[in-house]
Amino acid sequence: MSRPPERLLWIDNTWVDARQGRRFTTTNPATGEPLAEVAEADASDVDAAVRSARAAQADWAARPGVERGRILAAAAAAVRAHRDELARLECLDGGKPIAETPEADVDSAADCLEYFAGQAGSLQGEYQDVAGGFFYTRPEPLGICGGIGAWNYPLQIAAWKSAPALAAGNAMVFKPAELTPLSALRFAEILAEAGLPAGLFNVVQGAAETGQALTRHPGIDKISLTGEVATGKAVMRDAADTLKAVTMELGGKSPLIVFDDASLDDAVSGALLGNFYTQGEICTNGTRVYVHEAVIEAFIDRVLTRTRGLTIGDPADPDTDIGALISPAHRDHVLEYIRRGEAEGAQRLIGGEAVTVAGCPGGAFVSPAVFRVENDDCVIAREEIFGPVMTILPFRDEAEVIRRANDTPYGLAGGVFTRDLSRGHRVAAALQAGVIWINHYNLTPIEMPFGGMRQSGIGRENSRRALDHYTQLKSVFVASTGVDAPY
Repeated sequence: MSRPPERLLWIDNTWVDARQGRRFTTTNPATGEPLAEVAEADASDVDAAVRSARAAQADWAARPGVERGRILAAAAAAVRAHRDELARLECLDGGKPIAETPEADVDSAADCLEYFAGQAGSLQGEYQDVAGGFFYTRPEPLGICGGIGAWNYPLQIAAWKSAPALAAGNAMVFKPAELTPLSALRFAEILAEAGLPAGLFNVVQGAAETGQALTRHPGIDKISLTGEVATGKAVMRDAADTLKAVTMELGGKSPLIVFDDASLDDAVSGALLGNFYTQGEICTNGTRVYVHEAVIEAFIDRVLTRTRGLTIGDPADPDTDIGALISPAHRDHVLEYIRRGEAEGAQRLIGGEAVTVAGCPGGAFVSPAVFRVENDDCVIAREEIFGPVMTILPFRDEAEVIRRANDTPYGLAGGVFTRDLSRGHRVAAALQAGVIWINHYNLTPIEMPFGGMRQSGIGRENSRRALDHYTQLKSVFVASTGVDAPY
């Protein structure tokens, strides 16, 4: 077998080797085969990336917003031009079906760049007359932002963090997840080809040590993390030493509520999207599916029928619905939850087994599992699994299901299926979560704010609201009278 190619760090719009020469291997989770030997950054490499960003950021911030937007628009067009290449890269590095990655990964990244390209020229403050003069406000960039990505949507997350940061005049030092480092590096090349000046988007690959070097670096002004709750808490502790601004999109155990008047076909579609898309490796997934007792049997029958029709296979095959989990270790993690759920009395109705796929030796495949659960305290109905495991729980009335849905430390997302839109709005208002879908699930248009409450996160990504988290407000008072000092 030939040696896999090397991928170095990306600093100052050029490839740079890690100073200690350390490497780690990124593999195809569908086959276990190595894809690349990747340079691993340490604290000195992170420092070099931060110094590069600092040297470039002031000039970038001084440019007119429309000029920054023009470069982001060119980058969006370039991402679309490389759609097939980037989609295949996400498929190989993440195990995601090629049927998903062109739209869910590449198009969403391009949409993000396009949106913030348009917003870059619209940043503005306010003016007000007051006693003794007037004041105006200036939204100004924070400076150097550190981004830490997750492995489930690596390209999309790189865009979600960098586009608003760059639009507002910041520089970004980005650390992709160590399990999926390749698309961020290709994204960096594309940004440079689109005209982004050197130093404004640097990429440092590595594991927890590299991320910690970012969160502890005194030259980083803000950290934006997508990851687990435990990681978020560690990042907050590190960021506290220098009082960095933080934005965090963390995990969840989101409820999806199906009332007895819902369109069952739509509700089943929403539940399948909210549990099995991307092998269930989505933070917003509605893994607690509460179904009214009057329709739960019909709902389960339809879920099982459609789950049986899903194709588990090689992610590179366009006919594949369910690809590989991110790693053998994560596959075993998911299977252990399935075992624990059964041990606690949950009824496994289908799936939940390790699967061998022809042509994919060593692949981390698990068949989509559906459980009927009578006890909300069952581990698989309480803890985030991040795999293709759906739990279906019966309920009787609206007040009861709202109470149960909110009985969680998380608060990322939720869904409501009902034909009664008054009830839909009422339940959406009562659910303690940052994103609620009524009669759909897991749609995240770039125009809509995205983020969680409670232990599911701090701040918002996407929409114009994201710019609030990448700017700081300066107030300027202008006197119209002389200074009347009392001494």
